[in-house]
Amino acid sequence: MNKPYIVCYMMTSVDGRIDCDMVGRLAGVEDYYPLLDELGLQSAISGKTTARLELAEPGEFMPENNLPFGKETVSKKAASSNGYTIVVDTKGTLLWKHDSQYEKPHILITSKQVSREYLIYLDEKNISYIVAGDAGIDLAAACEALKKNFGIEKLGIVGGPAINTAFLDEGLLDEVIVLIGAGIDGRASFPTVFQREDKGQAEPIPLKLIEARTYDSGAVFIRYKTR
Repeated sequence: MNKPYIVCYMMTSVDGRIDCDMVGRLAGVEDYYPLLDELGLQSAISGKTTARLELAEPGEFMPENNLPFGKETVSKKAASSNGYTIVVDTKGTLLWKHDSQYEKPHILITSKQVSREYLIYLDEKNISYIVAGDAGIDLAAACEALKKNFGIEKLGIVGGPAINTAFLDEGLLDEVIVLIGAGIDGRASFPTVFQREDKGQAEPIPLKLIEARTYDSGAVFIRYKTR
């Protein structure tokens, strides 16, 4: 598969929780973004939930006619040597400013279930998009398009448990990197880095440790290869 090199990079509490508000108060959070740049992850993907909280505008796109687009396509609006902000939005509901108002160009990844009206909306906002997959997004095809059409060689996955687990289960991750902040969350109902709905028996996915660091803040950086 001709895809970017893909790294899941997350900051967690000691007990593995990734709630955004909590993580923002952990000792060591100031190390997160410098490491993002150091790792060369200028292009990064967020899931819909993370994007709604941190990136998109308030509200939801409501098409007058919810006719699905029904085919795969790529629309490239801008080239960027400084990377892209990439968001997965299966049916196309997030709202955005005009793309010229952001530091980096956006790429929206959606499925054939996206409405024609939403793609017209993205065109009006000058936002690039990739349509790949039938009922859900074909992540492998989308990753190939990111490399072929946008020249992305290295890609960060910085979203929530759903998108992290989707990339893991599709065998698309090359590395998993966790920055563990010096603090404990303790709330059982809050998300972890990877999280499936099923509760059956599962074999652990083996990882190979390639690097570990500690910081004066008390944070610990752990880097693994998936294969």
